[in-house]
Order: sequence, then C-alpha cells, then structure tokens
Amino acid sequence: MTGIGHHVPEAMLRDYATGALPYPFELVVATHVSMCDTCRAALGAEEALGGAALDGAGPEDLTPGLRDAVLSRLDDTVIAPPRPARRGIYPGPLAELIGDRDPRWRSVGPGVRQSILHDDADGSARLLFIPPGEAVPEHGHNGLELTLVLQGSFHDESDSFGVGDLEVADADMVHLPIAGDGLPCICLAATDAPLRFKSLVPRLAQRFFRI
Repeated sequence: MTGIGHHVPEAMLRDYATGALPYPFELVVATHVSMCDTCRAALGAEEALGGAALDGAGPEDLTPGLRDAVLSRLDDTVIAPPRPARRGIYPGPLAELIGDRDPRWRSVGPGVRQSILHDDADGSARLLFIPPGEAVPEHGHNGLELTLVLQGSFHDESDSFGVGDLEVADADMVHLPIAGDGLPCICLAATDAPLRFKSLVPRLAQRFFRI
C-alpha cells in the first residue's frame, strides 16, 4: 500500500524480526507490515542481517543425537502455511485472529466503541471505532501505545494519520485523538500499561473498560 507516511520505528522492527516484541505489539507490527511496502522491505533487510549474524557466529556444542535427528529430517516435505487473506478492512494477520465473525463492539463513550482482542500481563490489543469528529478522551501513557489506522483517519496534537499509518505514543506524550471527516475511524491499538486519563469520568470507567 502506498501513501503511508508513519512507519514502524527501526528498533521496534528489529525486535519484531527477532521475536522480542510482546504479542500485542507484535500483532500491530505484523498488521502494519502487511499493509506497508516500505516496512516490509525494511523487515526483509533486518531478517537478512539476522541471518548474516547467525552465519558469523562461532560453533556451539550440540547435545548428543541432535545432528542425526536434524539430518534425518532433511528429506521431510515442508508445507508452508498459507498467508492469511484480507477480510474487508482487516489485513491478513488481523483477519486471521478475528476469523469469520465480526468484532464484538462494546460502547465506551458517546459513539466510541471497542472490541478487545487480547489482554494479559504483556498488554492489550483492541479495535477502536470512533465516529467522524468524535474524540477519545485526552490521555497520557504509563508505557507505550501503538495505534494503526484501518479505516478513516484521526488527528491529534502531533500529526494526522490515515489508513496504514502507525502512531507510536510513549510516556512523554499527552494527546487528544479526534476522528477525521468521512468514514468512521477504525484503529488497531495496543498498550503495555494503562492509559493516564486527565478527566475524572474516564478514570472512573477505566478499570471497567480495561483501558
């Protein structure tokens, strides 16, 4: 997809290539990479560098029988798993997680809805539905928040974000995301810590909505 102006940071892409990202962030990065030619090419370069580093590593002692076990499988048929297909606005990695069902939306404010996809000690991933012109309450971050636009657009104090764009917000950022005109803004968002809402009502509802 062309026209994407906000990409995965280089260090995060490297962590994704080495499997070091927690699952909620891994899901967002995988979804963005499936949409973004630039980051897909950069990921290929990171994977090639990782392969070169392994080639240059020194020998390691093998456990007894490992060599024979590996050699015995060289003639095994390898079937690559099919790449997940896009479904509507949901790119392959996200469509694979959601399956054939529609997201289970739950209201979290005036017109704003969410569908929690994952929530554990490593963080959470959710879909957000924001009607045109509506805002997510102003908030800061106790950790990192990734927000990937799947439909529509939004803007905040830092910039504007359209389909395929990824916003990376850290603990130094306080913002008021507002959906753009046109289609409702649907985003995939992941966090590794609760948000810091400035107003009282969102703070009171925060535990209930798991945000």
